[in-house]
Amino acid sequence: MLRLAPEGYHRFVQAASYGASYGGGEANVAVSLAGFGVDTAFVTKLPKHEIGQGAVNRLREFGVDTSLIIRGGDRVGIYFLEKGASQRPSKVIYDRANSAIAAAGENEFDWDKIFNGASWFHFTGITPALSDNTAAVCLRACRAAKSKGLTVSCDLNYRANLWPREKAGAVMGQLMEYTDICVANEEDASDVFGIKAPDSDVNSGRINQDGYKEAAAALIKRFGFKKAAITLRESFSANDNNWGAMLCEASGAGNEFYFSKKYPVHIVDRVGGGDSFGAGLIYASLNRMGAQEGLDFAAAASCLKHSIEGDFNFVSVDEVKKLAAGNASGRVQR
Repeated sequence: MLRLAPEGYHRFVQAASYGASYGGGEANVAVSLAGFGVDTAFVTKLPKHEIGQGAVNRLREFGVDTSLIIRGGDRVGIYFLEKGASQRPSKVIYDRANSAIAAAGENEFDWDKIFNGASWFHFTGITPALSDNTAAVCLRACRAAKSKGLTVSCDLNYRANLWPREKAGAVMGQLMEYTDICVANEEDASDVFGIKAPDSDVNSGRINQDGYKEAAAALIKRFGFKKAAITLRESFSANDNNWGAMLCEASGAGNEFYFSKKYPVHIVDRVGGGDSFGAGLIYASLNRMGAQEGLDFAAAASCLKHSIEGDFNFVSVDEVKKLAAGNASGRVQR
């Protein structure tokens, strides 16, 4: 979709102009993985006009295969972003109704062709939230992916501005039947499935590790995931957070739990933080990293994303590995 944002930290009511860029949950993951050297394709529907072509061009620029994108419809979805600062939170306004993908029919996508030669399918909870059409498209895609033996991952990404909790729980619950790896943040599991982490308060920034172990284990028990990962954000202000993550891995002897190191981050742009974490997990799994190493890689990739303007995470595998190994000084590299 198209992102429009006022200059710097201006509020919407101050804005005399807007900077334009492209992004979106699954697109962010695709660009991250392409940057890590993974052959990645993005599937959506975009208009044939110049704004749609601009989105295609942007994905191509960073090495994402766009040959499976369907062209048609009238408009590209838009979101407006007002950056928060200090105690004032960021704000997002969506303008996505009747976008090309929201109006797409479930029969428009040839999943046999799309999944030919593929090994992994990733989607987020934002796409089925757009319309009943996209929910049906996602369900058909998940069924096709599983029938062809692909690994399926999902970032719950609940957005209250797009759909109510009750509908999200019903729709996402059906999609979770086909999901192997689930990614969520501190609030998603509670908002979508009513699975809460005891003794934690995201508004005050209090994170209880044992509580999130319970939440991840409950997700695995309910849906049979192989893995459930939760990003853990301790918010002190709009600019300064602690950032980390946990992973719960199902095993025959019971669940195994892993925690990343905690990063203090001064935020340049937090949009795409969860997507960059998901991309890190996928890369780690494709490269057969161990559970702890893979979680550390994903958390480090996401930490770095907070330092980059825009939705996309422009970091290399080498940069991520250096941070995961402890090189967090930010000193100039010469």
